[in-house]
Amino acid sequence: MNTLRLATRQSKLALWQANFVKAQLEAIVPSCSVVLVPLLTEGDKITHCALSEIGGKGLFIKRLEQALLDGEADFAVHSMKDVPPALSHEFCLPAVLQRASPLDALVSVKYKNLKDLPKHAVVGTSSVRRTAQLKHIRPDLQIRSVRGNVDTRLSKLHEGQFDALILAEAGLDRLGLASHIREIFSSNVFLPSVGQGAIGIECLANHKELQTVLSQLNHLETQACIHAERAMNAAIGARCDSPVGSFAEILSGQLMLRGEVLNREGSKKITAAAEGNMLEAENLGFAVARMLLEQGAKDLF
Repeated sequence: MNTLRLATRQSKLALWQANFVKAQLEAIVPSCSVVLVPLLTEGDKITHCALSEIGGKGLFIKRLEQALLDGEADFAVHSMKDVPPALSHEFCLPAVLQRASPLDALVSVKYKNLKDLPKHAVVGTSSVRRTAQLKHIRPDLQIRSVRGNVDTRLSKLHEGQFDALILAEAGLDRLGLASHIREIFSSNVFLPSVGQGAIGIECLANHKELQTVLSQLNHLETQACIHAERAMNAAIGARCDSPVGSFAEILSGQLMLRGEVLNREGSKKITAAAEGNMLEAENLGFAVARMLLEQGAKDLF
């Protein structure tokens, strides 16, 4: 336990997250030293096509999970939005760190907000959810897929390939790129993706001693919110290519969960919401899922 190996992707954002976790853990457990194990995932290797065409966001964590199974690393750090709704039985999430902003942001060189974009403007995003939400609000826009790390996407924007990009506010802020943001979308306009803005820690389910150590980084309120969101997504059968938004927050001591499902064209949208005790996060997720399914969520996938 004196030296722990932390598996991480090699992107700037992933390394920021890994170093943040390293600093947090070493501060809480001074006797512990954390060594990063940067790994190249399939999701990072293949950037010429949409994630939904090559296996989904799970491609960002499979290589890291294999490192845990093979003994290359002791634990891994993920953006929670990249973690599939259900983990394999070999793994667990002993900690979810306090959430940063879960919101989406518009980045543009010429235009100050979404309304300012001219008709048929080209907007880049790699997200099926964001694409459907954009089409719902502005069906006139041309939505084009853009993959790669944040720097690569910003370079394409400045080269004139896009009029605007939609990116996560948390990622831009963590990389010191918040000055590029022109508009931050309210969750009432762009309901975030499950887990957006939160960092999760994964390890082997049978490594109980390590789980105890890592759980010291857990933020209970964020964990409850993420559990509710993930339960909703799992219950409706959402996948990486499902245009689904799911966002939970603590309001006046109660856990409020909102969910929405759109069709890919953005012409149809159904919503549901419920609130309850923070300790019943999973049941709250199931309740919102039932409401969405009763409205025909499956038919929109």
